[in-house]
Amino acid sequence: QVQLVESGGGLVQTGGSLRLSCAASGRTFSRDAIGWFRRAPGKEREFVAAVSWSGGSTYYADSMKGRFTISRDVAKNTVYLQMSGLKPEDTAVYYCNVVIIGSYTPLGSWGQGTQVTVSS
Repeated sequence: QVQLVESGGGLVQTGGSLRLSCAASGRTFSRDAIGWFRRAPGKEREFVAAVSWSGGSTYYADSMKGRFTISRDVAKNTVYLQMSGLKPEDTAVYYCNVVIIGSYTPLGSWGQGTQVTVSS
């Protein structure tokens, strides 16, 4: 089973950028995809973006297109989420998980995530 650990969060001003990392270890997952999710205070966890591990195809929630970019580095077993033009409403805990392409259903357990706070 693959283990995922998120990092890279922090405090940033409105309009700033951050790059989150999701480091994977354990079994190989060439047929899997990795997705980023987020949970804002008082809200449900929502899908942000996903990338297929083998081909690198990317998928985004409509509201995330244009400001967020997901990518993966196969050699480093790491998935990244580059976020730019950050807004206070992007404040949330960000998580990564193995997902099913199409439904983006998370398949694994949730880690601790990484906190992103955008100040106004």
